[in-house]
Amino acid sequence: MENAQSPRILITGATGNVGSEVVKYLSAGGIPFRAMVRSLDKAAKLTGAEYVTGDFNDPKSLEKALTGIDKAFLLTNSSELAEEQQLRFVDAAAEAGVKHIVKLSQWAANVNSPVRFLRYHAVVERAIENSGIAFTFLRPNLFMQGLLGFKDSIIGQGQFFGAIGEAKVSLIDSRDIAAAAGETLIQPGHENKIYNLTGPVALSHAQLAEKLSTAIGRPVRFVDVPPAALRDMLLYVGLPEWQADGLIEDYAHYALGEAADVAQGFHEATGLQPRSFDDFARDYAGFFSDK
Repeated sequence: MENAQSPRILITGATGNVGSEVVKYLSAGGIPFRAMVRSLDKAAKLTGAEYVTGDFNDPKSLEKALTGIDKAFLLTNSSELAEEQQLRFVDAAAEAGVKHIVKLSQWAANVNSPVRFLRYHAVVERAIENSGIAFTFLRPNLFMQGLLGFKDSIIGQGQFFGAIGEAKVSLIDSRDIAAAAGETLIQPGHENKIYNLTGPVALSHAQLAEKLSTAIGRPVRFVDVPPAALRDMLLYVGLPEWQADGLIEDYAHYALGEAADVAQGFHEATGLQPRSFDDFARDYAGFFSDK
C-alpha cells in the first residue's frame, strides 16, 4: 500500500482506452495519483484520484499538472500532433523535476520505420532518454480491444475487416497494458527498461473470428480487404485522414509478419502471465450482443 513517502504519480490520457484502465488499476490498489483530463466532467470518481485539467497544447497547464510529481505516465491520442505534444510534455517534465516517465509506446518503434506511429514514438523515446529522466518504455502489440471498433459490423453482419491476409499478430489485452503501466509506476526497479508487451500466442485474424464466434455463440468471420478499401471504411466511420493512413501503414507492417513474435515483457513488468484472446472474447462477449 502507498504511504506518505511514496512518489506522486501523474496519469495523462486518463479518460482514454488505456489511460482509464491505468486509473482503475491504481485506484483498485489504493494508490493515490493525479489524473490529467481535458474536462473535469469526464473525470470518474475513483478512490485515490485527484483530477487536474490539462492540455498538451498548453505548456502552462502542463506545468500546473506536473507540480510536485515524481512519476508520470505519458499517453496522447495518436494524431498528427502527438509527437509535438509529447515532446512538449517531456520538456515540461524535465523543468518540473520529474524523476521517471513511463511512456506508452508501440511494438517495433523505430525512427526509420515506414509506419508513422512507430516513427513518432521512437522520436519521443529518444527525447526522454536525452532528457536525463529515468524512463520505462512500454511497447505493446496490437490491442485486442481494437475489435470493439467493429461492434456494429460484428452484430449486424457477423463480420469484421482488415488488410492483413493470414499473417499472425501477438495481440495483447489493454487491461494488461494498464497493469504493466501500473506496476512500473508503483514498484522500483523498472527504471531505464523497455518492455515489449504481447499476448501469450500469435493469432491470425481468421483465428480471432473463430474464437469470437465460440464466445458469443454465433458465427463471426474475418474478411480480408485491400488496403484502399480498408482506408475508405476508416474514413467513412469518421477517422481523420492522418490516422486512417497510419492504420493502413500499421496493417502493412502486420501483414509482413513483423508483429508475430511473442515477448515476455508483460511477465517481466508484472510477474504475471498475459490474458489470452479467449479470456478477452469471453469477458467482452456481451459487448457484441444485439440485445
